[in-house]
Amino acid sequence: MPTTKCTHPPLRLGLTGGIGSGKSTVAQMLVQRGAALVDSDAIARQVTAPNGAAIATIAQQFGAEFIGPDGALNRDAMRVLVFKDSNAKKALESIVHPLVAQETQRQALDAARNGHQTVVFDVPLLVESSHWRTRVDRILVVDCSIETQIQRVRDRNDWTADTVQSVIQVQATRAQRLAAADWVIFNQGLDLNALRAKLADLPI
Repeated sequence: MPTTKCTHPPLRLGLTGGIGSGKSTVAQMLVQRGAALVDSDAIARQVTAPNGAAIATIAQQFGAEFIGPDGALNRDAMRVLVFKDSNAKKALESIVHPLVAQETQRQALDAARNGHQTVVFDVPLLVESSHWRTRVDRILVVDCSIETQIQRVRDRNDWTADTVQSVIQVQATRAQRLAAADWVIFNQGLDLNALRAKLADLPI
């Protein structure tokens, strides 16, 4: 969608929600309305892809077994490790997060230069990463029940309920996300049109 130059800084909107909440769908709806999207998960995948900026350091820190045959991060092996070892999780984050922060800032500056009036930072772990609150103007949380999260992810990823639950347990709780929110969309029992209408009610 074409954008018009604006004379004021864009709204920096932090978007977050638990796994299976529908956060990515909301992000795409915001893009359709003209917002620029800075997707931290996509950037993290980029820096851990073959020849990504994080790969050499990950291999040095964790060993070659955490790099797949294609040269990318072995996500399955790393997921198992960080779920059981909090120190490994912190070590991985210390490698990946600064690279993600650098690229998110670059993309946000590009969006502002291109005249976008809203820049959406899609950050699954926004509440867990306290520094994000100082980097955004408002936080939008997409919320639903834990039971709905589990069912959606099982349908989408063919995971077991225990696997989904293990991911939920390492994310912020619903209460923590809601406490951090400026705006909340309760995305349960809504079709896409109803979800779009909920989003349109927000002063974004």
